[in-house]
Amino acid sequence: MSDALADKRTATRFRVLVEIADRQPAVSQGEIADSVGVTSQAVSEYIRELVDDGLVRKEGRSRYAVTKEGVDWLFQEARSLQRFANHVTDDVLGSVQEDTAIATDAIEAGQQVTLSLEDGLLHATPGDEGPATGVATTDANAGTDVSVTSFEGIIEMTTGTVTVAQVPPARDGGSREADIDALADHCETADQCLAADVEGVVSLREAGYEPAVTVAAGEVAAAAAAVGMAVVVAASTDTVGRVTDALRDGDTDYDVTTL
Repeated sequence: MSDALADKRTATRFRVLVEIADRQPAVSQGEIADSVGVTSQAVSEYIRELVDDGLVRKEGRSRYAVTKEGVDWLFQEARSLQRFANHVTDDVLGSVQEDTAIATDAIEAGQQVTLSLEDGLLHATPGDEGPATGVATTDANAGTDVSVTSFEGIIEMTTGTVTVAQVPPARDGGSREADIDALADHCETADQCLAADVEGVVSLREAGYEPAVTVAAGEVAAAAAAVGMAVVVAASTDTVGRVTDALRDGDTDYDVTTL
């Protein structure tokens, strides 16, 4: 555990050093006192100790700088605090939080379930075959929603794919000039087909697919790929930039193909 969590004095010492690093070189002890919640006299004592320990260097009246040793100590404590925070959020809170899944069979509250992702949705199956399991907190019939907690393991999931199918704008022929057969081939293996504009909607319909969404296609595609879905986005050359911008913002890998 971090030394900064070991006792109140060490925690205050950590906070004072952070404030000095943030405000250096002109350091107001009164402002640090207000921020940390101690007296100015206490801040003065902490700063004197930090100087004596070589973590802070005094450069003049009310002017201080954190030394290399001080920076190293802050990094060390910050990393320890981060590891502790990760333990709390992942191991402690992760085991008590609740999520909702679709029951694949009848489930009773308190029953252990195996968790899986199908079509981007969490599913719960009675039993503990894993590799990811939880405990149901509500009763549920097959096909209905069930609340699950006490998660353990990792849900098997691969990142999805996004294919941006670029079609001509209407002024250049639109869907009439697009390779509809090629678009249909892409959609045949996709979990979701989306349209970013009118040309995309018409092209997908010509290919025999009704678009799942016709607005915010890039954002939806990024979210779908994040849960393992294969997505096709049909967009005209006028709109394709907005789609790829949204995919990049979501750190989503994608391919652009011209039809």
